[in-house]
Amino acid sequence: MKTRGTGNNPHNRYQPRRIETVADERPHFVAATEDNTWATPDSIATTVVEEQARTIISTNRSPDVPFDQSINPYRGCEHGCIYCFARPTHAYWDLSPGLDFETKLIAKPNAANLLRQTLDKPRYQCKPIALGVNTDAYQPVEKARRITRELLEVLWEYRHPVSLITKSALILRDIDLLSSLARERLCSVFVSITTLDNDLKRIMEPRTAAPGTRLKVVRELRAAGIPTGVLVAPVIPFINDHEMEAILDASAEAGAQRAGWVLLRLPLEVAPLFETWLQDHFPDRARHVMHRMEDLRGGKVYDSTFGKRMAGSGPYAELLRQRFARQCRKLSLNQREPSALRTDLFRRPGADQLTLW
Repeated sequence: MKTRGTGNNPHNRYQPRRIETVADERPHFVAATEDNTWATPDSIATTVVEEQARTIISTNRSPDVPFDQSINPYRGCEHGCIYCFARPTHAYWDLSPGLDFETKLIAKPNAANLLRQTLDKPRYQCKPIALGVNTDAYQPVEKARRITRELLEVLWEYRHPVSLITKSALILRDIDLLSSLARERLCSVFVSITTLDNDLKRIMEPRTAAPGTRLKVVRELRAAGIPTGVLVAPVIPFINDHEMEAILDASAEAGAQRAGWVLLRLPLEVAPLFETWLQDHFPDRARHVMHRMEDLRGGKVYDSTFGKRMAGSGPYAELLRQRFARQCRKLSLNQREPSALRTDLFRRPGADQLTLW
């Protein structure tokens, strides 16, 4: 399906019933043709429903991710990355982790007001917030909705530290806020660069920014004085693993200060979706990719164990780690520990005004 990561809608694991088509029934998402046969449409429109969220900050207890708090302005992601580890979360909303994840989005229009209420609570303790970790805060729907922009305005008002990860050039729209935050050491950004191959990008993460555009984002963020790093993620055996050094080279040239990498993760419904994608686009190496993933995950397609889920285990995982570390040393990436985002500047504007009385 054009501009989508998948045309499949696998069964939602929480649904008590499932529908299966037979030969004389119409398949899912079909349209009549002139000869009265049925065919899958070339594309399907994105729909967005609104959720009045009750809470906006999620807490994290995973020891292998570098944040304690996060905010996701949207559920689902229009970027359509076939490998997205967040796809299974759509099942919580009685939707499919497949095409539904890309086309049926949920927005949180009250996010900024809810954040302000949360920060005003006397018991709230200021810790850096990661913005848009589960799904990209700058996916295409953000251009019109501006929920991420509103959240950043609140964070700047309260002088609250924030970190962001994105694959989108839309982040440059908010460079004014990000640079203001960065001047107070309240902001950092990581840009995810999966490949430098436009053709691979088109089929693997169809609605994300082009590789060259993402490098431009790195350059412009650094020119604005914003601490910027790059994530080579995910690394997929026999698909993009050979690009690791080239991506790091291009990122360092663009001005990136730090870099990280993450191995492909295939939890729950992501595994069959990804395997179907492999058969569609890389049938000659599909088996090799999946066998290597099993080698990296102790004989399973996925291992969620903390400390292993991001990097895998075994000789090949160690080779990837060594390649990454060697190239970072060569390019002087990660040579210094990043400056911690400040929490001592946090303020409650409303409370400050009350003291005038």
